[in-house]
Amino acid sequence: MFHKKTIRDVELADQVILLRADYNVPLATIHAAADELAENNELTNAGEVTLAAPTSVEITSDFRIRASLPTLQYLLAHDVAKIVIISHLGRPKGKEDSLSLRPVAEHLAELLPGHVINFVDEITGPEVAAAVEDLPEGGILLLENLRFDPREKANDADFARELVDFSGAQLFVQDGFAVTHREQASTAAITKLLPSVAGLLVEKEVTMLTRAVQDPARPFTVVIGGAKVTDKQPLIDKFLPIADHLAVGGKIAADGYTSNNPKIYVATDFDEDGAGEKLDIGPVATTEVIDLVQQSQTVLWNGVLGKVEDAAYATSSTILAKYLGENPAITSIICGGDTAGFVEGLCAENPDLQFSLISTGGGAALELLSGGMMPGLENLADKD
Repeated sequence: MFHKKTIRDVELADQVILLRADYNVPLATIHAAADELAENNELTNAGEVTLAAPTSVEITSDFRIRASLPTLQYLLAHDVAKIVIISHLGRPKGKEDSLSLRPVAEHLAELLPGHVINFVDEITGPEVAAAVEDLPEGGILLLENLRFDPREKANDADFARELVDFSGAQLFVQDGFAVTHREQASTAAITKLLPSVAGLLVEKEVTMLTRAVQDPARPFTVVIGGAKVTDKQPLIDKFLPIADHLAVGGKIAADGYTSNNPKIYVATDFDEDGAGEKLDIGPVATTEVIDLVQQSQTVLWNGVLGKVEDAAYATSSTILAKYLGENPAITSIICGGDTAGFVEGLCAENPDLQFSLISTGGGAALELLSGGMMPGLENLADKD
């Protein structure tokens, strides 16, 4: 099902690996308490403390970092010389300290105790070369945010060449599934310069998502929520001939989406706020969705069913997530940024919930499922 070479298909021993990961993690800015800042800040006329710059940045979900661990552990177990990791974070306009990958390197060190994890606040140049040189055998070096340099998004060949030259890399491993639908220096240009294979995360995501389209265990139910019909209609059209059932909820149902196709169930009752705005599917619709899921061997869920950022309107999404997470016999595929983030949050509260796949790539998953272009995959070496 996965036709590209992976790290299992190539010689790894003594190789310097350039690994494209996806560490685009959610962050929260943490300020020191007001009394700690009082001595270093002027008082306003009202006597209030004016907060200084943020004192730290906290990773609020390490899901994407943990998702990279199987590939890193496999590489280390197969005696690679060194691993140089590249990633982006956010949408910086130039170099922004608040979007530095340094906190990611610090957290990665906590997740891989006993291994040297270093960080350098440059992407290319002599400092990177020196940091790679100083790295011990089996060490890991994380470079600074790729998007601090505009050449990354421009798919610039010279930038890709600098990444290769200053890292000393001999093999490129693409394990950032969330960017495989982008044509950028770290997904396209770099593959022209190094032998390029997939990591284990990319292999897993592509395999499971492709199987959902080509050969799902049946009955197969697709649950679609979210806000924009224009975003979801291609997915509905794609799965209509494939799925046994489609269930539509979320804002698109609340806004009046309809279908006469007997395969498609559209929510018709909703929980409303005081102003009459429909913010979650109601108990009847939730029961209908769960009834379809109970009959299924495979469930693909894209798009939350309500306004989940408000706990009062996260009921249906919570019920669906918990049902899937408590029934491992069902192949459960969670994709879409909001849906994956919501399910990740539930998993943090209840580690016993188990899903077959929580995709790390919202846009990439939709592009793959819709049959769109995937430069980050197409540019990898094919299996013999």
